[in-house]
Amino acid sequence: MVIVTGATGFVGFYLVNQLHKEGFKVLAADKSGTEEAEYFKKNGIDFVQMDITKEEDFNKLPKTGVEALINLACVQPANMPDEIYDPAKYVSVNVLGVVNLLKFCQKNNIKKVLHTISHRNVQGLWENGEVITEKSPRAIKFTGKYSMFSISESAAADIMEYFIQEYNLQGILFRLPSVYGYGHHESFFKDGKVCKTGLGVFIDNAVNGETFEIWGDKDKGRDVVYVKDVVSAIILAIKNKNAKGMYNIASGKKLSLQQQVDGIINVFSKKENLSKIVYRPEKPNSIDSCVYDISKAKNDLGWSPQYSFEDMLVDYKTEMESGKWEFLLGRKKRMSNEV
Repeated sequence: MVIVTGATGFVGFYLVNQLHKEGFKVLAADKSGTEEAEYFKKNGIDFVQMDITKEEDFNKLPKTGVEALINLACVQPANMPDEIYDPAKYVSVNVLGVVNLLKFCQKNNIKKVLHTISHRNVQGLWENGEVITEKSPRAIKFTGKYSMFSISESAAADIMEYFIQEYNLQGILFRLPSVYGYGHHESFFKDGKVCKTGLGVFIDNAVNGETFEIWGDKDKGRDVVYVKDVVSAIILAIKNKNAKGMYNIASGKKLSLQQQVDGIINVFSKKENLSKIVYRPEKPNSIDSCVYDISKAKNDLGWSPQYSFEDMLVDYKTEMESGKWEFLLGRKKRMSNEV
């Protein structure tokens, strides 16, 4: 059996569905409730409602026959309305929750644990132009809304390393850049309100034939990865007996602003009402410039990203038109109304 905590999140939903499709016995676990539980039940997937910050909730999980535990549960700024911002929430979920999870695995002899983190703890390296490896030093920015998030993630990574060395746990840590894909990742909290992501806004503009403005350097870009490529990497890690430590799971190359706009127009804009591009080099853009070395994942896991950016957009469009994720898209609005 594979247990997935944080199973109703963006990556979690794709992962649980793919594991089930490939014949794994999978248990989805999350603190979210009714609608998600009904979805999993309807699709023949076991679901447990639990909160990783509560040690007693781990009693709901099986203690034998578990091949791997995949943790995708976390709190991040995009999921936290400003009205309820509390740095302690990052520590509670991203640090203490991970400690609870690792203690559960150590106690019950579950040897393989995979945990994901963002790339925020190397933010200070992004503008240097260097390709970032797993051995690159941390460069946390200690100001701004991502600071406590990054600090908490880094603490969790160190705790994972402790369990690897102290208890011979097969701990695997995936560092992810921006993960693209269709689902409830389409929106985020900004100034306490639910907003569409930049990608979502761009796609809407292309569908409506609206003009794109490219600000600043059109060749500035960043590393991004498609959600289904992340899922394939996780599944390869589950199957791998020797994988251990940190892996960059990314595309390994820069996606420029020009390439992004061109791809979105090609896939989503109607030929009879094709979006035009206007260049505004005098206006600065806020794109984070970063590229990651993925050779370790290639060598150890036999993994490579399968989706080019345009392939990703075509598949994104297919997922969007399928309608199967629609019940998830109102989650952030529901959360906002509860504040």
